[in-house]
Amino acid sequence: MRIASMQFQATMDRSLNINQGALAILTEKMATGNKLLVPSDDPITNVRISRLTREQATLDQYVDNIAAVKIRLSKNETYLDGMVGDMNSARDLLVWASDGANTPADLNSMVNSLTALRDSVYFNANTKDQEGRYIFSGTLTSTPAISYNAGNAPGSRYAYIGNNGQQQVVVGNGITQVANVDALGVEDWLNKIDAAIDALGQPGADPNNAGTRGTLTAALDGTDTALSLVSGKIATFGGAQNVLETLSSNHSNVALSNKMAMTEMGQLDYGLAATQLNGYNTALQATYQAYSKIANLSLFNAL
Repeated sequence: MRIASMQFQATMDRSLNINQGALAILTEKMATGNKLLVPSDDPITNVRISRLTREQATLDQYVDNIAAVKIRLSKNETYLDGMVGDMNSARDLLVWASDGANTPADLNSMVNSLTALRDSVYFNANTKDQEGRYIFSGTLTSTPAISYNAGNAPGSRYAYIGNNGQQQVVVGNGITQVANVDALGVEDWLNKIDAAIDALGQPGADPNNAGTRGTLTAALDGTDTALSLVSGKIATFGGAQNVLETLSSNHSNVALSNKMAMTEMGQLDYGLAATQLNGYNTALQATYQAYSKIANLSLFNAL
């Protein structure tokens, strides 16, 4: 059977292009270490890797959210710890002020210390974050948690003007964590301390006076209530931190599993690739040799 020269040329060119193309693709895969250069290399594996990639992106976002929430909770705990310390110091002064042996001068001398502690708690309650948002105002982050009205009588100057709304952050599939805490209730302590400061600052203040003693007792009771309130808020942070730590660890384990699976599915098998490369090289050499021999043949060679 005779084969036209043009048909022979086209057949050999096609064979050479196929082998050279396959060789170039395989060489690129070996250079990059990737099994898949384009989705069509293995559509099923590509779909699986895409799903794992999307899941990994979601896990990374969860981990980032957890890290951000932990930082916020840690900062909030620091400020609340400061309030507890100030309240305990104020309590010590109130217990001392309640001693019936104190003179008016003794009581007057306690005013400056109590005022500093009151103002410190007020300042902490109205703390802003680095973005200028109030951290203890619930969801009303542009509003101070506690307001102060100097025109009101002592004992009624402070008011909570935030809310108790919760800022929920997604930290897992269907799992959210409250990232904020409000200062509701702290204003009651501020008012009671403010009233006690006013009573202790009066000329001739007497700890045995019924009115003064009642004010001091109310301030002591209010301090105990406030300490219990703020300490309870701090305690919830400990539980939240433990939950977040566990979630973060779980996310990290799943992420590691995903990365191992993606690596296993997407990584080139160099042993198999080397065998295939050798096969393509052999086929290419055979094609060139066949082309060379056939191209030199003529009708006279068959005689």
